[in-house]
Amino acid sequence: MNLDVFGPAGRLEARLDCNTDSPVAIAVVAPELGGTMQSRVLHNLAIGLLRLDCAVVRFNFRGSGTSEGEPTDGRGEVEDYRAVLEVAAAQFPGKPIWSVGYSFGSYVAMGIGAMDPRVTLLFGIGLLVEDYDYDPIAEAGKATFIIHGEADERCALVAVRRFYGTLAEPRELIVIDGADHAFDGHASELADGVEDLLADLEPVDLDAD
Repeated sequence: MNLDVFGPAGRLEARLDCNTDSPVAIAVVAPELGGTMQSRVLHNLAIGLLRLDCAVVRFNFRGSGTSEGEPTDGRGEVEDYRAVLEVAAAQFPGKPIWSVGYSFGSYVAMGIGAMDPRVTLLFGIGLLVEDYDYDPIAEAGKATFIIHGEADERCALVAVRRFYGTLAEPRELIVIDGADHAFDGHASELADGVEDLLADLEPVDLDAD
C-alpha cells in the first residue's frame, strides 16, 4: 500500500508491504542516492525482510521517482528519512524499528537509526565508509548487520572490514562473492543474505517492561 509522507521538501513517494497483522519489526529502507525503491537491490531486500515477518517501508528520496523537491548534499535526504521513519512508526505503535539502507542510503538510515531509541537494529548494504562518516554507528553500540560485495568498486571490502572491526556485538558481515556495488547478477542473493543474518534474532517489544 502507498503511504502519505510529507517531508520538508514536499510529498515523498513511499510504500508499505506487510504479510502479517503483527510484524516482528518495521524495516525502514533507504535507497541509493538517485536510485529508487523499485531497484533490484531494494526489491530483494524487501523479499528477505518480508520472509522474516517484518513490515517493510520503502521510499524515494526527494527528486527521485515522484518524490517532490531537489536532491541535496545529504542534509535534506537525512530529513526525508526522519519523516518516513515517523510515518512508519505510527503504522505499528510499540514495534521496534530496523534502519536499513543501501549505498548512500546506508549512511543515512544507519546514522539516523543510531540516534533514535526506537531503532533496535542497523542494517547496511553496500556501505560507503570511504565517502561518509559512519563513526556514530559504531559509537551507538546497537546490533549492526552488513552485506557487501566482494568486488564493490565504490568502496573497497578492506575498508568495510576495518569499519566492521570497530563495531560492538551483536554484529555480522556477509560478503557476496564476485558482487559489485550494484550487485549485478547477484541481487537475488540479497534476500537469502537477509534471512541468514536476521532469522535467529529474538523479537523485541518496546512496550514490554
